[in-house]
Amino acid sequence: MLNSASIINVSFLRMKEELDALVEGGTSMFHIDLMDGHYVPNLCMPIKLISELSAAYPKVLMDVHIMVTNPSDYIQRLADAGTDYLSFHTDSTKFIRRIISEIRKAGMKPGIIINPSQRIDHIEPFVEYVDMVTLMTVEPGFAGQPFLEGGLERLVELAELRTKHKYDFLINVDGGVDFEKGHKCKEIGVDVIVGTLHNIFGQPEGIVEACRRFNKELG
Repeated sequence: MLNSASIINVSFLRMKEELDALVEGGTSMFHIDLMDGHYVPNLCMPIKLISELSAAYPKVLMDVHIMVTNPSDYIQRLADAGTDYLSFHTDSTKFIRRIISEIRKAGMKPGIIINPSQRIDHIEPFVEYVDMVTLMTVEPGFAGQPFLEGGLERLVELAELRTKHKYDFLINVDGGVDFEKGHKCKEIGVDVIVGTLHNIFGQPEGIVEACRRFNKELG
């Protein structure tokens, strides 16, 4: 599994130092949250940061998660910034297929996101057109929340849907995954785990060793 290290958990006062530590520890993907203050009651991160990250760390994939009410407004700007994977919430637009097509046309890999209150099977009409499906195991908008009860069972349902239809999208899980749950995610067939306070940034051994532990145990 890939560690998509969540940049929202980086200390802004020590950002370069901690980003370098992520890369030193073997991180190959950065997870960048972009919030507009409308879809969720929070604001972060600037598109300019994505541009600077992609320039400074060209070998690291940029996994961008947009929590916005008008996803189409951001697609070309995020493509220009160097985004590799762009994932949006299916309830943020009435035009899911159109947004997926626009993302791919802009040269990025499209992804969709399932919120905790949404059924897994609601994605069946369009999931064959995406490269990644992210299951939120916390409510979107704020870092540091605990893994919601029932999250592992929902991951099993998502993995079974992928197998049933012989799709090849990546399964990404976002929110509250510690190392214990990470092992269970690996057994289920999860491909990407968003690195958070629970498995990377909050570990006593520090970022470098936490990343190495992730890659050794879960990679």
